[in-house]
Amino acid sequence: MNVAWLEADWPAPPGVVAGTTLRQGGFSRGPYESLNLATHVGDDLQLVARNHHVFRNTCQLPSEPLWLAQVHGTTVLDAASAPSAPEGDAMQTDLPDVVCAVLTADCLPVVFASRSGRSVAVAHAGWRGLADGILESTVAAMTCEAQDLQVWLGPAISQSAFEVGAEVRERFVTQDSDAAMHFRPNSRGRWQADLYGLARRRLQHCGVTDLYGGRRCTFGEPQAFFSYRRDGACGRMATFVFRRPHTA
Repeated sequence: MNVAWLEADWPAPPGVVAGTTLRQGGFSRGPYESLNLATHVGDDLQLVARNHHVFRNTCQLPSEPLWLAQVHGTTVLDAASAPSAPEGDAMQTDLPDVVCAVLTADCLPVVFASRSGRSVAVAHAGWRGLADGILESTVAAMTCEAQDLQVWLGPAISQSAFEVGAEVRERFVTQDSDAAMHFRPNSRGRWQADLYGLARRRLQHCGVTDLYGGRRCTFGEPQAFFSYRRDGACGRMATFVFRRPHTA
């Protein structure tokens, strides 16, 4: 069995491999069908373990990913010193053959790499983490300057599907009044939030200009992606990055 996965659509830095799994190619059943990689959603853990195995083999990962216990916060861990089962929402490393990964099902996964390919990271950015600064924290944790980064925005829920309340809009607009352009009012008196646009804006404010991705919708593509907003009980995709040893 082969895992279906989406390779990052960017000019990959030397030796860097990154992408997001799709939902096909695994063993899970019911709402988790079929390549669920999360152990915390109620799926059969034996089937999840089989999914991990086929994921690693198909994507030719050099090691088991360093899975985070994600909490919608701003903690960025260094893979070289991270404890087992680390709690946080981003992981970075300068080490070769270390796989950094996050799990999502509507939240925005963001992959970072220095142009040299030496330093890589991945972050989990739901609206809370995005508002609190998870992307800024990840940029600050990288061992290169912001202008030397390439960033890929993986699959997330699109603006047309992501309805939020006024309190969410207020969180962003209070920090940056021009963030209002990324919220569109709807007929229910609520707002449609553009995660991709908000993320691009915050990254650009950090000095990151080399941005890619941000064109898929997890909610609107049920054959390809899990979506918590669409389905409730569901699996999770993995977005991952690592660099090969020959990278300078």
